[in-house]
Amino acid sequence: MMGFGPIAREPDEPTFHHEWEKRAHALTLAAAACGQWNLDMTRHARETLPPAAYLAKSYYDIWACGLEKLLLSTDMVSEQEMKQGKALLAPRPGVGKLAGADVAKMLAKGTPFDRPARTPALHAPGDALRTKVMHPKTHTRLPRYARGKIGVVEAVRGCFVFPDSDAHGGGEDPQWCYTLRFAGRELWGAEADPRLIVSIDAFEPYLERA
Repeated sequence: MMGFGPIAREPDEPTFHHEWEKRAHALTLAAAACGQWNLDMTRHARETLPPAAYLAKSYYDIWACGLEKLLLSTDMVSEQEMKQGKALLAPRPGVGKLAGADVAKMLAKGTPFDRPARTPALHAPGDALRTKVMHPKTHTRLPRYARGKIGVVEAVRGCFVFPDSDAHGGGEDPQWCYTLRFAGRELWGAEADPRLIVSIDAFEPYLERA
């Protein structure tokens, strides 16, 4: 869409291409263990970077910039500390921390986001649904390219934390999540490869009957 060309696939791509990427990954996970934000807040922090900066940065560069925003917004780091790259003030009280000895246990435990359903699912496999046309200024997991498009339900995945609410302190508000299958031409128009099929996971509030 922005003229950046096709995605370049890299055979046997390593998890990290540079040493600094490992550090950006580790710092992001360790900072999250402080308990001052949730996963959806981290996504929103990255997505609200200026578009020109977001599109020009690599994956872990975006992670690092998102972490800077979160640290500043929660007063865990001051602007002066960020500029000088070192601590100048006493640590903020009441903040959790992750000890090195606990890292493996934390990673193995994971963070489940499935939740008990409060109501029955409205849709079933085979249903034709249209995604809503929406342009929220807040966080959403509905891709822009898939808005206002008709797809078919492939599977009902279960009930999960709703990112659109969780990212802004509105609570978990669990919602049903579905996998929808779209024809490539439905998404990209007549010039798309007719063999192309795209599947996305979409939450119930994004959907309506076609």
